[in-house]
Amino acid sequence: MWFLYLLSWIGIVIQISFVILSVAAGLYYVAEIVEEYTVFTCRIIRILILVTMAIHGGLFLFEDLPASMIICGIVSQVMHLLVLRTFPFFELASLPFIGSIVFVTINHYLAFQHFSYVYFPFSQVLAYFTICLWLVPFSFFVSLSANENVLPTLAETRPLNADESDVVTNYFSRRSKRYGLLSFFNYAKESILPQRVKKAF
Repeated sequence: MWFLYLLSWIGIVIQISFVILSVAAGLYYVAEIVEEYTVFTCRIIRILILVTMAIHGGLFLFEDLPASMIICGIVSQVMHLLVLRTFPFFELASLPFIGSIVFVTINHYLAFQHFSYVYFPFSQVLAYFTICLWLVPFSFFVSLSANENVLPTLAETRPLNADESDVVTNYFSRRSKRYGLLSFFNYAKESILPQRVKKAF
């Protein structure tokens, strides 16, 4: 009896490892697609925001959820639309970006408070959190690496280095450090996975 119990825990660990590897591979693939097709990604995120706003309207009409939670969710989606104006560039100190973080945090608090007092099945609670709270911020998180292959434009508000006349040299000298999701996966691939050694004949 104890041997099969031990095998069940080993099986669970193996299954969780496979799920984590599958999610990481999927995120790597999605991050590469986002980096390649930034305009298409912007359209997809805009559609996700509008669909989420429509879902909040449906929750207001057909469900008995608090109005404060729904209004906060709609305001956070409006803030996401304002953040999308400068896509693929993200201004971390801008009012829409800070406002979207604040409203998503408040919406999480209101949702936890409501679902802890009123019983809903776990699948419905998970559906609310996944679609209404996590889908759009997660799509922004995946698209963080989208601006690494974009040429400098007027939308880039960071000051250039010493010589402002040489835009291209300053742009490529600043690109030495990359902080997106795709660069994280590339770093993990180079440091964790074994490298193939080419034989020299």
